[in-house]
Amino acid sequence: MKNKIYGIGVGPGDPELITIKAKRILDRADLIVYPAPENGNSIARSIAAPHFPKEDEELPIYIPMSANRFPAMKIYQLASKKIFQAAQENKTIVILCEGDPFFYGSFMYIFGIISKKYTVEVIPGISSLMASSAVLESPLAAGNDILTVIPAPLENDVIEKQIEMADAVAIIKLGRHFPRVRELIDKLGLLENSVYIERATMSNERIIDIGAINENDVPYFSIILLHTRNKAWL
Repeated sequence: MKNKIYGIGVGPGDPELITIKAKRILDRADLIVYPAPENGNSIARSIAAPHFPKEDEELPIYIPMSANRFPAMKIYQLASKKIFQAAQENKTIVILCEGDPFFYGSFMYIFGIISKKYTVEVIPGISSLMASSAVLESPLAAGNDILTVIPAPLENDVIEKQIEMADAVAIIKLGRHFPRVRELIDKLGLLENSVYIERATMSNERIIDIGAINENDVPYFSIILLHTRNKAWL
């Protein structure tokens, strides 16, 4: 096979935050693969679409997002078979991933399958964590700070332990877990040190005071940043 398979991070939402290298690779793609929900539009595709070549094939990977069915390995295996077929036809294949491919990205599951047979080049992207920090004007960490990334679905005792051991914390995947996470942060006396953002750099981005958020209206793509010193530079 002359052409590689590429996995590219398309960034957090703003199409202008895609890297020059990712744009160059997209320009010559024959097949563009991307994750998509069972219902609704693919976020990764919507970010990268302004950079698609005029002529290309597309392969959406419809992924069930319910916790008891994810990661949906059977779906990734079926998609990988189609990717293998395109690779045998010597097509340039680009697999999109929102944010960065190896930072909680679904791309890693496909990579684990296809990299056993073909060369895969991974192009990093700007993650939602970095984007959130920039938009909020809230540096993540400084000096010898320990930065901890915590998925909100974890149990309270695990989250509390991780916060207590860290200097700076990013809590991701909030969604329906927001009420108990906010309550836990308040219990630790860190609510005033916390900032909240949802859908960073997207057209529907929102920055809201953490104490004023409607707990029934928090999306999956939301993040809380907190620092024990309040600001990293203090």
